[in-house]
Amino acid sequence: MEYRKAETEEREWLRREKVADLFANPGVVLWCLLALAGGGCAQHVAARPDAPVIPVIAAKAETKAMAVELREIGTGEAYSTVSVESQVAGIVSAVHYTQGQFVKKGNLLVSLDDRPFVAALEVAQANLSKDRASAELASMEAERYEKLFESGVAPKEQLDQQRATAAAQKSAVQADEAAVKTAELNLSYCSIYAPIDGQTGSQLVFPGTVVKANDVPVLVVINRISPIYVDFSVPQQYLDQIKSYMKHEQLPVGATPSDNSAPEAGYLTFVNNAVDAATGTILLKGTFANRDHRLWPGEFVNVVLQLAEEKNATVVPSQAVMNGQEGDYLFVIKPDMTVEPRTVKVSRTVNGEAVITGNLKPGEMVVTDGQLRLTTGAKVRIKTSL
Repeated sequence: MEYRKAETEEREWLRREKVADLFANPGVVLWCLLALAGGGCAQHVAARPDAPVIPVIAAKAETKAMAVELREIGTGEAYSTVSVESQVAGIVSAVHYTQGQFVKKGNLLVSLDDRPFVAALEVAQANLSKDRASAELASMEAERYEKLFESGVAPKEQLDQQRATAAAQKSAVQADEAAVKTAELNLSYCSIYAPIDGQTGSQLVFPGTVVKANDVPVLVVINRISPIYVDFSVPQQYLDQIKSYMKHEQLPVGATPSDNSAPEAGYLTFVNNAVDAATGTILLKGTFANRDHRLWPGEFVNVVLQLAEEKNATVVPSQAVMNGQEGDYLFVIKPDMTVEPRTVKVSRTVNGEAVITGNLKPGEMVVTDGQLRLTTGAKVRIKTSL
């Protein structure tokens, strides 16, 4: 018994000596550390054979037609803007609109004190009546002297003078008629009407305000917002594509207001004639009916310009795509219910769906939720919710 005990102790001492000699070698220690570090830095660690089944949510890669589109930020612009000014100098007697009111073309907006213009019209009409009477008398005198001249009683000089007097009186009547028309026009300018349909801005004049002809203050600013423009800019490298597509059809444009409601539908109607050299972008404008007045001048909106439609695109839900050291990847579920990571290229994302270019076939199942617990070869169970 004592001999066996001594033999066991000797074997244990020899084992310890070997381990001590092994770790006394720095190369061996460094190799062990690198091996441990290398195993810990692997991107996709293989699952243990006894690892539990991981529940995930999955979706099938599909083939469908997907829009080729550009997404930008745009701003609303009034279809037309009119600053209404007075055509005559006067005093505001009444304001017939309220600020922010939608008005129709022809609605009365502002009235000026018309009493000076009524008086001016009466003076012009009186002058016209007086000069008409003088013109009739001069015409009769000229006819009488013509008969006297033919009888040899009146000299030629007197006939010529009477004819000139009649012609001058006729011209005076024409001048008076023009003066009456001018007075009537000035009187009509005392009532200012809306030149377009649109919405009025802030009230800028009030009863008693003195206004000048074609000068400040303007009476009111009207914006026409139905239809409305949306201005946005795209990088210049898309200009050739846009011009090419516009030759075949109108390009649809969607504009989503800040409340993220359904987009307003419109069409691209304007491409600027020059690229902005400072930004390298080209200005575009879309026109929208805007019947419900959802878009507003100056408002920032999300713009989507649809250029074309890609047939037979392979798409997956965008949440299936993860970002790793080697780029975008996703987990594909194999027939044996294990997963494998697969690097993919996402060409674009449209309405929550990622368009995948290569390395994924339609019909393959991909994980859309639960990826953080997955490793290469992990077994999964597909569930409807986690």
